[in-house]
Order: sequence, then structure tokens, then C-alpha cells
Amino acid sequence: MSALIVVFFPIFFSFLLYVITEKTNIARFVALTLFLGMFGESIFLYFHLPQSGFMSLGHFLEIDYFDFTLTFAVDKLSVIMLVLTSILLLLVTLSSWHIEKSSAYFSLLVFFSGAIFGVFMSTNLLWFFIFWELTLIPMYFLIGIWGAEERVYAAVKFFLYTHVASMLILLAFFLLHKQSGTFDMTLIKESVLVTPALIWWLLFVGFAVKMPLFPFHTWLPDAHVQAPAPVSVLLAGVLLKMGAYAMIRMVLLMLPHQAQKYVWILLLLGVISLVYSAFMALYETHLKKMVAYSSISHMGLVAIAMATLSYDGLSSAVYEMIGHAFIIAPLFLIAGFFHHKTGSWQMQEMGGIMQKAPYISLIFIIAGLGALGFPATMGFVGEISILISSIEKYGLWLIVVAFTSMLSASYIIWTFRRVIYGSMSILVEKTDFSISKMEFFALIIFTFFIIVFGVYPQALFSIINDTFSSYTSLGGGV
Repeated sequence: MSALIVVFFPIFFSFLLYVITEKTNIARFVALTLFLGMFGESIFLYFHLPQSGFMSLGHFLEIDYFDFTLTFAVDKLSVIMLVLTSILLLLVTLSSWHIEKSSAYFSLLVFFSGAIFGVFMSTNLLWFFIFWELTLIPMYFLIGIWGAEERVYAAVKFFLYTHVASMLILLAFFLLHKQSGTFDMTLIKESVLVTPALIWWLLFVGFAVKMPLFPFHTWLPDAHVQAPAPVSVLLAGVLLKMGAYAMIRMVLLMLPHQAQKYVWILLLLGVISLVYSAFMALYETHLKKMVAYSSISHMGLVAIAMATLSYDGLSSAVYEMIGHAFIIAPLFLIAGFFHHKTGSWQMQEMGGIMQKAPYISLIFIIAGLGALGFPATMGFVGEISILISSIEKYGLWLIVVAFTSMLSASYIIWTFRRVIYGSMSILVEKTDFSISKMEFFALIIFTFFIIVFGVYPQALFSIINDTFSSYTSLGGGV
């Protein structure tokens, strides 16, 4: 399947999909079929990748003036992100099976799928930026239309924060072109740049907003709380990973000497994000906001792993990115499910849900155990590998990572006590916790990944490790 079709067909087809399915419920079937095809294409690309480097997928719309050629190429890092994205799109579709205004909703998901695939497949920085910005459009409407009471405020805040950050990224791209003569990220050499430090800082801040890292994180809790639960899964599982992917690809791999010089700021913000967000999660009584701060805390872990500038550290970062996506998704989905059924976000108003919904509660517990780093889950493998690689690089002071795991255990177990266990509240007692088969099936799949890749992490690490095998000079480490 042509890369041009994979990227642009969903973008343009989304408008037609809305028109022809506006008065029917078939948009969800069309979206599911399309995402299955995109998943198949991602798997196909993985098995046809070269041992190292990029595989060209073609040059299109060749405009020599201003180097505006649409260039598609993928390596193992980008294909990993394509596979993860397509899996999440499939499971989000199942989780949204009975959403209201389904035609518009799934049309926006289809539009988003094309844009996000463009981000991971484009190696021309201008086209990368165009696809990067296109992802904001469907997310803005998904939050603003299907969100909660303050959805418009949250959608506008999300759009403004990330768009302003994107202007810094665009400025960096123009500086790269002026100083290197190309927009092709695979051809840019740090040694020819006149102002590499300025470019590094522009890219770092722009991508730190998207991850997000403290103090650029304030848009995310509001967006998560107001967004419908499946859209929160896309925010945490795809958009945040988009920022982390770009941080690895451009801030660390494309500018390795500047990364070595300024990596301390990435480490510092990662540690602050990790600890600060863990304390905020411990303080929260709002169930979904607690999950949102937990998500930010785990992205702090990813930043710490990146800051090692080592083979083991970057592999651990990518593993944690995948694990975070699979762990945080069921937490958001079940938090949204509890709110939909009870009408409340406050944990003190819940209690005893295990007695009314044992299977949903069990999945919530497994995902929560993954979030706190319990053995035999992806969370444990990710945290222990990051702890080892960071201590090897920076010394025992990074035992703070293990300390934060204790904080994670505190807020997760405290959540179990208030929401899942304890005496049944009046609100829970009168609530029907029935769930659709599609939604429950999606939760089962997430649980499967959490456990299987937690028990047998080598299945993932064998793929991830090859991603960085060709980078032999990154910060003197990889």
C-alpha cells in the first residue's frame, strides 16, 4: 500500500465518511476496517525494514524551490510508533462503539489517523510540521464537542498551548534549512549548523510542551478531565508519545552534541515532573485527574531514561512509552465508565464497586498495579530498567525514581481503597454497572498486553534494541 494512500486517504476520506454516514451507524465499522488496514500496513513495513537506517517509501509533490518535497521514509523507531498508534486507534474505536453523534466522531478519528501516520512517516521537516499541526484539528473538536462541562475551555487551552509551542518548532525548522540547505531530517548534520544551541532549545521547549514536562504540563490535566475517556486514551497514548518520539528523533539523535551539553535540563525536568505529578496524584480526590497526573509522572520517567543518552536508557524509554500507553488507557476508560454510570468524579462518593462490578474492578486493579510498577506488569519492567540505566549514568542520587514508585503505590492503593473496596456507597448501590461487549473486549486486550509484555518483556526489547543499534555516537553513550 502506498504511503501516500495510507496518509492522505484517511484525511480526505473523513469528510466523505461524515457525509455518507451522517444518518446511519456504519461509520464505526468503516473506521474499524480502515484502522485494521493501517495496522496491517504497519506490520508489513516492520517485516520489510532494512537492518539499520531508513527505508524510503517514495518522494511525492516534488517542488525543488524551497525544498517542499513530500518525502516518506521509516525506520524501526517510526514503525514501532505506527504499530502502537494503529493498535490504540482500533481499541479506541471499540471503546467508543456506542458514542453519540457517531458519524462525526469516527470521521474525526479517521482524519486523525492519517495526520498522525504522516507525523511518523514524513522525513521532510516542513511536511512533518504540517502533519503535526493537522493532529490538533480533530483533537480540538473531539474534546470540544464530546467533552464534559468545561470542554470548550479545555479544548481552547489545549489548542493554544500546543500551537504556540509549534511556532517554536517551526522557527527551529527554518533555521535548520537556512543553515544546512535541506529540510530532510535524514541529511541534516549538526556539524554544519551555525546556531545549533538555539535550534536545540527551540526544539526542546516545543516538544517538552507536547510530552508534557513540568512546567509546560498545565494544559494536560484540564484536557484529560474534560475529554471523553477514549479521547483521553489518544491524548495519553498517542499525542504524548508523538512529543516523546520527536524529542528522541530530533533533540537527541539529530543534535547529539547539543544533547550531551544540555541534557541536564531534560534530566532535571524529568525528575521534577516525576515527583511533582506523583504528589499531585496523591492529593487528588477527582478520579480522572488523579489518572492524568499519574500519566504526567510516568512521562517524567521517560524523560529521565532519555537523559541517560545511552543505548539501555533509550531502549527503556521506548519500552516505557509503550507500557504507559497500555497501562494508562484502561485507567482512563474505567474512570470514564465509573463517571458515566455514577455521575460523579469524586472518589469519596464511590466505594465498594468491586461488589457491583467485579470484572471491571479487576481490570482497574491490574492496570493500577502496572502504574505503580508491580512485578509481572509492563510498569515494573519499564521502571526497573529506567532505574538501572539512570543510576549507571548519574549515580545513586537517582534512587529518587524508586522513591517515586512508593508514592505511586500510595496514590494507587489509596484509590483502590476509596473506589474499589470498602463499604458500598449509596451512589454505587443504586448504580447499574453493565458494560457493552465491545468496551469490555477492548479492556481485556489492554490487560493482555500489560501482563504478557510484563512477564515476557524480551518480546518487545528484542524489537526496541535494534532501533538504536545504528546510533553509535549519541552523546558519547549509544
